[in-house]
Amino acid sequence: MSNTQHIAQSRNHFADARRKAFLKELFDTLRRRSTSPISLDDVRSRINVRGQRWLGHQTVPLANIVGSEGRYSDFDRQFLPRTDALRDRWTSIDRARLDDIVLPPVELYKAGDIYFVRDGNHRVSVARQFGQIDIDAYVTELMVDVPLSPDLATHDLLLKEEYSDFLEWTNLHELRPDERIEFSELGGYLELIQHINAHRYYLGEEQQRDIDPDEAVTHWYDEVYMPIVRVIREQHVLRNFPGRTEADLYRWIVDHRWYTHERTGTDPGPAAATESYVEQFSQRGLHTSIGEALRNALQKLGVQL
Repeated sequence: MSNTQHIAQSRNHFADARRKAFLKELFDTLRRRSTSPISLDDVRSRINVRGQRWLGHQTVPLANIVGSEGRYSDFDRQFLPRTDALRDRWTSIDRARLDDIVLPPVELYKAGDIYFVRDGNHRVSVARQFGQIDIDAYVTELMVDVPLSPDLATHDLLLKEEYSDFLEWTNLHELRPDERIEFSELGGYLELIQHINAHRYYLGEEQQRDIDPDEAVTHWYDEVYMPIVRVIREQHVLRNFPGRTEADLYRWIVDHRWYTHERTGTDPGPAAATESYVEQFSQRGLHTSIGEALRNALQKLGVQL
């Protein structure tokens, strides 16, 4: 195929990519979803980065590249071009692909399981447009303590910021490297800090000594948090609360356990508190409670069931 034909073909490819970007933005606007990629600057400003290290040349899944360091506004989340101003550079990369010219690896930052383009946005865009699965890259890892996965959305960064602050305050990621405490809504981590502070106080009262902060954190995690989480897992509680997390359930079950203790004078323990909470507040339990309330109301009205 001649160079002139390749130029025309690349322009058609770019026009197709722009059309896809327009339609995707339109559909996502109607569904109130963001098409924007994630800015690395936003990640750096919200999440504690402990340092960085050079990982060298790697093959990286394109689906895990979710944003960019600088030119994130030029492309959408799928790296489709958002403006016609990108055409010349984009089509030159596409022509190189058509001519089987090997391009240098892109440069990426890695944070958790996701990547951000440092150099090579157009190469990533062309590769994704044509269904390429992975790409050669030089990778620098940013060392973070919170989990970051490819389904991360911009609004999730507020939760990740709270998580990062929680880990910095508690040092839990160092004390219990396997920890994974994630909430589905804001405010949970501040409540956990309050739990830990209260636990430290009562533990000190019980043992008549000052409790070291690290000891308080690990004792809370091992003796308060994890027993409830194990019950949640054993009883498959999350199936009754779609879209929620183990930390969400821990938070609510602890409150339910305290209220039960206040009402009855007896601590039900993690297993009984979890069972009682599920029975009363899961979708299944709410349906049962509503059904019972309706039957009682009808019976009071003299309706025979």
